[in-house]
Amino acid sequence: MRVLIINTSERIGGAAVAAGRLMNALNNNGVKAKMLVRDKQTDQISVVKLDGGWKQKWNFLWERLVIWFSNYFSRKNLFSVDIANTGTDITLLPEFKEADVIHLHWVNQGMLSLKNLKKIFDSNKPVVWTMHDMWPCTGVCHHARECEAYHTQCGNCPYLCGKKKKDLAYRTFRHKIHLYENARLHFVACSEWLKNQAEKSALLSGKTVSQIPNPLNMHLFKPEDKQIARKLLKLPQEKKLILFGSVKITDKRKGIDYLVEACRLLADKHPEMKENTGVVVVGAHSKELKELLPFPVYAQNYVSDEKRMVQLYNAADLYVTPSLEENLPNTIAEATACGTPCVGFHIGGLPEMIDHRTNGYIANYRDAEDLANGIYWILMEANPEVLRQNARQKAQSTYGESHIALKYLNVYNKVSRKNE
Repeated sequence: MRVLIINTSERIGGAAVAAGRLMNALNNNGVKAKMLVRDKQTDQISVVKLDGGWKQKWNFLWERLVIWFSNYFSRKNLFSVDIANTGTDITLLPEFKEADVIHLHWVNQGMLSLKNLKKIFDSNKPVVWTMHDMWPCTGVCHHARECEAYHTQCGNCPYLCGKKKKDLAYRTFRHKIHLYENARLHFVACSEWLKNQAEKSALLSGKTVSQIPNPLNMHLFKPEDKQIARKLLKLPQEKKLILFGSVKITDKRKGIDYLVEACRLLADKHPEMKENTGVVVVGAHSKELKELLPFPVYAQNYVSDEKRMVQLYNAADLYVTPSLEENLPNTIAEATACGTPCVGFHIGGLPEMIDHRTNGYIANYRDAEDLANGIYWILMEANPEVLRQNARQKAQSTYGESHIALKYLNVYNKVSRKNE
């Protein structure tokens, strides 16, 4: 079986990382998989770059310009929505023609338009679409938050200015209804939470939605000696270390304000932590946290090397993710695979990944005080060895490559039989 995985980027973003890992998992388990991307970051031969040069850049810019213009020249939420009004026809590519199954992932920001998607659906090839956020089941947004309009009909979108019933969200939603109507599509949600959200959408009425988590290489992401990891990273041996990471630390959606508040609460309530606790921050603008946190900050630039991330997870006593929007973050899976307990809010798929007070702590949503309680419980009260063992066992039983590859192979076989 030949599978063509399609994603906007090869390595940038959680969806890209997950799609690449799935490609490797499939290839390691008897399936011939390639990946088609607009933005290629490595020289991996099984990843094919979509040609187009300036046209690809124009596709991206044109979509943003239409959104900006329709939104009364406001830049607010400019990258929180996608309308898929422009893209590239991939159906004539040899990689597409030779594929037995087309597997879509995150295809936004000018990669594929709705018209391009229609050509793919009309090709009569089996199509699987892994949802890494809510965009496939909403009008234009990637995360609907409290909005439930997509259950029946998008319009008057909270992400858009003007408050019009027949806005971009309405028009895109109507276009998607006609697009999906007769398409032979099998959707896959990475988390049970996203599966539940998708099944409520009027767009996916009558469609099959499965739940399969993202795969992870357990031979790479594994527990290692903490002291050696800290020595290699030049981190203090004696402190309790909290790890926090994001592509861009200052992104408010990643909940940095709640982490700052939680650390301040801890420092006020437990002054001794100012001496025995530190925060390792990974990502762009990480140094900016040195002035905001009451604990020593060990700033790291954005890390793309997975082996270095394994060292960071193993060097830390816990990984914290105060994110306000999440599906099934790769970082939580990676941390638990390394035996590092995690703390996060009760949002998205996090409660499926973190078993409360078993391999980590789930804090009440947007509650900095409870986030602080979780950090303190893991660092000062819980049995660290039991937490680490539970975290590793959870990851092994949930995200193992062969296990996930087999689940997808069953989906591929099912959709292939339906198309015969």
